[in-house]
Amino acid sequence: MDDCMIAEGPYFDELGVGQVFDAAPGLTLSSGLAQAHRSIIGERLMLPLDDVLSTAVTGTAGLASPGLVWDVAIGQSTVATHHVKANLFYRGLVFHRAPVLGDTLRTRTEVVALRQNQPREGRRSTGLAALRITTSDQNGRPVLDFWRCAMLPTRDPDARTGHADDLDSVGVTSEHAPLARVADGWDLEPLRRHGPGFDDLVEGQCIEVGGGDVVSSAPELARLTLNVAKVHHDAEAAGGTRLVYGGHTIGLAFAQVTRALPGIATVTGWHGCDHVGPVHEGDTLRSTITVERLEPLRAGGLAHLRSRVAAGSGQERRDVLDWRFAALVP
Repeated sequence: MDDCMIAEGPYFDELGVGQVFDAAPGLTLSSGLAQAHRSIIGERLMLPLDDVLSTAVTGTAGLASPGLVWDVAIGQSTVATHHVKANLFYRGLVFHRAPVLGDTLRTRTEVVALRQNQPREGRRSTGLAALRITTSDQNGRPVLDFWRCAMLPTRDPDARTGHADDLDSVGVTSEHAPLARVADGWDLEPLRRHGPGFDDLVEGQCIEVGGGDVVSSAPELARLTLNVAKVHHDAEAAGGTRLVYGGHTIGLAFAQVTRALPGIATVTGWHGCDHVGPVHEGDTLRSTITVERLEPLRAGGLAHLRSRVAAGSGQERRDVLDWRFAALVP
């Protein structure tokens, strides 16, 4: 068996700026997929749950959850990061349209920057790969795009690639106008009675979500969303204990947001998302939400929110997520 080839993704020293990965399977958003995703995440966003309400607000039934869409896009991008050790950040995620059930998502992942980490004695060499991820539907219409930064090992443990790109500016933009375009033509009035509404929010307001959510079915969520990163499936690859897919942590955080602010119409984009600590299956996650900025629109507005998530309880809590995003509120 020694002459068998290994089916695997690239290591850091096998990546080059401009390299494109676009061979991940497309995935059709079905009601079964949506229900399975919801059973793991527990999201309560109203429009994907209620076809009557979705039709009244958006003009169509079967709206797909934005959380399902970004999980699929991230999962499809992992063909480039099979050997990932950690995801450091997501930045600049913007929805260009809101998919509905029956749409098929396809994702293109491009390497836009590379930086090798300083070598550490006794440890395998690693590097950071910044990826531009763009997702479209079956008609080629853009759905969302964003940047992700993954840490990967080198195949050659002593590799010196010379990659030293600046990652601080990757995905950083001051352009906020596109964030509201995904909901052009929506009528938010039917959502107002579910409150609190945009006018009820105050900049600086802090909301602590009562109760936590346990992380369960972690490998199942990774499989569901086509995520092939070894650390989410193989304990040996993760150093002894599987790591939970970052989208799982974000999904549970969003479930807590939708409990605190049930009238949210959708998430229109992310400013940034940092994984500040590892999450494992069985952890209980708790979140605190801060209203950082309010941006009035012709109807309702964008609430720019910050969700900080901790795992554990009591004195044993540890920070695991710092997520800034924009939510459309009637």
